[in-house]
Amino acid sequence: MDATMFQAAPIEMNNKAEFYRELAQQLHGLLEGEPDMIANAANTSALVYQMMPDLNWAGFYLLKGEELVLGPFQGKPACVRIPVGRGVCGTAVKEGASILVADVHAFPGHIACDAASRSELVVPIRNGEEIVGVIDLDSPLPARFDVEDQAGIERLAEIFAAATRF
Repeated sequence: MDATMFQAAPIEMNNKAEFYRELAQQLHGLLEGEPDMIANAANTSALVYQMMPDLNWAGFYLLKGEELVLGPFQGKPACVRIPVGRGVCGTAVKEGASILVADVHAFPGHIACDAASRSELVVPIRNGEEIVGVIDLDSPLPARFDVEDQAGIERLAEIFAAATRF
């Protein structure tokens, strides 16, 4: 898809379920026909960062062996390598599950790439059963993310994985 043809449409945040339905539709349209992982991760992080309020970081860490390596993102420069099992991202990979953190300062072993971050949501990306990376969202607000955000971002991770050739 030619990126100049895509225009993100504003989405009201009054109803989170509807917000994530519309965001998923926009992401599907944005990624349709493009299998490249880097291009898709870049566009996904840009769309999420643009559309979701109160984020200070939105991006990808890609699994390479026993560590996550920084992928495309929006926000301040970030930690480049995170061992599996360390921090919120590495723990999500080790546990094979999404992790919601209301207060990053209370998370044992939290890796602070941006001191302004107060809450975090990390969602694994799967290629079949295999975890290939994570989507990581940070917010300067405590308890910014809830289970509706988790479900919405898990859906975006599925759309990303379905569109992408790994």
